[in-house]
Amino acid sequence: MHKLKRIVCILTGGILTGIAGIASCYYSSAMVNSEKYPVFGVDVSNYQGDIDWNVLEEQGVRFAFIKATEGSGHVDESVRQNLERASETDIKLSAYHFFSFDSAGETQAANFISAVPADEIDMPPVVDIEYYADKRKNKPSKEEAENILRPLLSKLEEYYGEKPIIYTTLPVYRRYVKENFSDYPLWIRSVNFEPDLIDWKFWQYCDSGELEGYNGDEKCIDFNVYNGTEEEFLNEFSSEQEEE
Repeated sequence: MHKLKRIVCILTGGILTGIAGIASCYYSSAMVNSEKYPVFGVDVSNYQGDIDWNVLEEQGVRFAFIKATEGSGHVDESVRQNLERASETDIKLSAYHFFSFDSAGETQAANFISAVPADEIDMPPVVDIEYYADKRKNKPSKEEAENILRPLLSKLEEYYGEKPIIYTTLPVYRRYVKENFSDYPLWIRSVNFEPDLIDWKFWQYCDSGELEGYNGDEKCIDFNVYNGTEEEFLNEFSSEQEEE
């Protein structure tokens, strides 16, 4: 989810009224069949600045992934504000951790857990694993990645009581996730086409969306959909109190 220069993506008026036909990216082939995937969400970090979560909700946002931590020491400066303000809406929330190939999984888990209490998110926590810096050119081995990722996922599952979601790109999925971590829910990034050959829970189909309601240096926001109906989404992520 690191920010690069991107094409512009917009959200059409359909989602504002809950009508199918929502979400398309200009000049992108990752077109979304909104009748098939009607549940729309975003992911955010401090790059979006001060966010008015009520305004996002009014534009049809049903879920959000909020950046919390990176590696073993970094905490996103907006995570507390975002979690607290977003909790005042009906948007379903999760938080994500940017995976580091350079520090132990146990200390990365501790960093995330200290930033995100279990009762502040409605969906499983997320581990975002992708290449950064020189890692695309100098790829860590599968064994190196697994030795860090496995204890990280295990510690998060132990604390939050459910398997974390793995966010990743298609190349990283094939190299590090597919063989040894395919039993974890998948949030896949694919901005050129629908990833219909793999089993995914969430799909980030556009990384250059534009909505009203935030004022950060980053003018764009990432667009996502859930793999299921509105009813399935609510059944999967309703709290015990709501279910009662």
